[in-house]
Order: sequence, then structure tokens, then C-alpha cells
Amino acid sequence: MTTRYRVEYALKSHRRDNFIEWIKGLLAVPFVLHSQPRVNPSPATENDVAWKAPSTDTRSRYAEIFHDIEELVDDHIAHAEQGTVDQSKLKLLVPSVGTFWTKLPLERAFLANEERRAISARRFVAPSFNDVRLTLNSAQLMALVDDLKLITFDGDVTLYNDGGALSPDNPVIPRLIALLRADIHVGILTAAGYEEKNGVKYRERIYGLLDAVAASDLTEEQKKRRLILLGGESNYLLRYSSEAETGLEWVDEEEWQLDVMKALKDEDIHQFLDIAETVLRECIDMMRLPATILRKGKAVGMNPTPGKTLSREQLEEVVLAVQRTLMFAEVSQRIPFCAFNGGADVWVDIGDKRLGVVSLQNWLGGIHGRCTLHVGDQFLSLGHNDFKARLAATTVWIASPSETVEALDEYLELRRRASSCLGLT
Repeated sequence: MTTRYRVEYALKSHRRDNFIEWIKGLLAVPFVLHSQPRVNPSPATENDVAWKAPSTDTRSRYAEIFHDIEELVDDHIAHAEQGTVDQSKLKLLVPSVGTFWTKLPLERAFLANEERRAISARRFVAPSFNDVRLTLNSAQLMALVDDLKLITFDGDVTLYNDGGALSPDNPVIPRLIALLRADIHVGILTAAGYEEKNGVKYRERIYGLLDAVAASDLTEEQKKRRLILLGGESNYLLRYSSEAETGLEWVDEEEWQLDVMKALKDEDIHQFLDIAETVLRECIDMMRLPATILRKGKAVGMNPTPGKTLSREQLEEVVLAVQRTLMFAEVSQRIPFCAFNGGADVWVDIGDKRLGVVSLQNWLGGIHGRCTLHVGDQFLSLGHNDFKARLAATTVWIASPSETVEALDEYLELRRRASSCLGLT
């Protein structure tokens, strides 16, 4: 049974996406007005056609709503280009709405998801958060069919299960190779920060992909220049190399790091991490958490002790406590950082995924945000480290590695159809 506490906790702003919640509210109206739950099942009769009519009406209303939102997004983009984004109607309706890097064909995306999920046929369950999230994902993939040049992925829960690795049997690997074959840069943006320049620990995470790329028919240009890994949010860059023992070649910081990262002073980094570590230790003591502290060169984290787990509430309390303390620390004004709930642990990193994405865009020759896609599972506004990637690129929000596979299949099929229409295949 759902308790009042659980309901109130789920409604907290740090656990909501206001744009998706707003769309859900719009879709709830036709659901209530047009859906007619059947309470007396009976054999097929001539009235069955009338019975199916409400589903058709509901589908049309849902499609109209997504069409109207599509026009609002277009208006928002136009205002942003003119420097008057605060005057867009969408900004007035959803004040927290951010940047749209491309137009979104939302009506077409809804109809595609309707074919797969039969959303309008449901009589008892209204369009959900996931229905809207997946529709937004489809719209973004449709908008990128001809323009995608760089795609980046989170690691845990996006490419592989939490704490896992890209093993040879992972179904995402053939899809990643297909992207490389299409001359799209593929980057893995992981919070895991390892300072060893030989890349041995990163290989443990993606060895299946590295071995598959080595055995593939990809050209050296597609392999070496287009498969990259950025660790520690935005701190350690490696690229594929057939000559390296681990399959990964370290890229010197001077070649790719942004000026804001190069300008960081060691004493500021140490002071910042000292503050974060102090708060983590205080949380462990105050909540009697079965956890230990791990300090790295550009990160500090709290991990559960072996055999123990930490609850979602405990993890988020720690994240919020760390974030609030760091927000008011003087040194934080000079340090870009990310504090996030990793699902089983809490980490505070120097840098963030916005800087990571921008670093790759610049290093690869100035790829624009409208030609970049970041795929991840952590997009809620607080305590989730994929969120800031929205400031640099288009995004797809997935909930599991299997959803990543489905999204890539959808995108590759869209490209195939587009090529067929142009007579290229």
C-alpha cells in the first residue's frame, strides 16, 4: 500500500521532470473524456464498431496535443534564436524548460509509439511518464537522422547493468559498430575515474566492445578516430588503438581539455574535495550508514561496505546534503562539479558531463549540439549526472540497457529508410 510519505516523496521537485509532467497533464484530459472502461464483457456484436470509436477519438486527441506541443517547441526555438526565449509561450507554461537543439516531430513520434504500445487503446491506465519519455526519445531520433555526427553514452544502466561491463555477448555492441561504420563518432562518457594511462581499468569495463571492434571490418580511421572514452565525467580521455596492449590509447590533456578545466588549481581541487569528504563522513556518522569513503585525484565517493546496501532515501539525502554544502562553499565558485546518486553509491566529481560533451565536440572539430546525441539514464534535475549534458547536446533518456538497444535499432532503421528513399541502398 502506498503511504502518504511515499506519495509526497515522489512529488518532490528533484524527482520530477516538469516538461514531461506537463505533457502528462495535457494527455490526461482526453483520457478522462474519451476512454470508456468496459465493465460487462459480451460476445462480439454489431456494436463492436461503436465500442472501438472511443479509442480512435482518443488517438486523434493525443495526436493533436503532440502536434500543438510541436508547434510550441518550434516557437520556443525561434525565440531562443532571437534572444527572447523568456517570451516564448512554452517558457511561460513550463518555466523550467531548457534548450531544444532541434525541432521535434512529436506528432509523428507519437503515432510511431502508438503502433508499438497502443497507448490510446488503454481504458484504465492514462498516458504515463514512460509513454511521454519514449515519445520524446523517438522524436529526437527522428530529428537526427541526417545530422548525427557524435553520439555519447553513459556506462552503468545505459550500456550495461549497474556495476557491470560490456561483455562480448552484449547486444548493444553490433549497434555501436554499425554507428562507427556510418562514420559517426561513438563516445562513452562514464563517471568512473581511473588515472592509469594504460587504460587497463577502462578495458575491464568495455573489453567486449574493444575486442569486437578489433575483429571487425572497420577501417582504421573509423576505429581510431571515432571510438573514444571519456572518464571521470570530463577528466580522462582515451581512444581506440589497435597498437595499444589494452586497445586504448591515452590522449594528453593539452590536446582536448577546455580552458576552464586547464585553469583549475591543485589547491582548489584539494580544498573542494576535502569539503565534500567531510560532508560524506558526517552523513555516514549521523545516519549510521554501512559505508566507506574512497578518495581519488579528482573525485571522492561513498560506497556501501561489502555485503551491505544503501536505500534510495539514504543515497539522495547524502547527495542533497553534499550539494547544498558545496553550493555555499567559496571554492565551489571556481570548481565545476557534479554530485550524484549512482544507484548504489554517491560520488562527487570535478567536472561534469556538459564539459565532457563540449570537450569532445571541440576536439572532434567543432561538432554542434544539434549534431550531438547523449544517451543516458540519469536526467532528473538533482543528483543525476546526465542532466547537464542537455546543456550541450540533444539527449535520449533511457531506463535500461535493453532500452538503449531498442533506441539504436529505431535510429538505425530510420537511417536505412532515409537512405532507401534517396536511392542510396
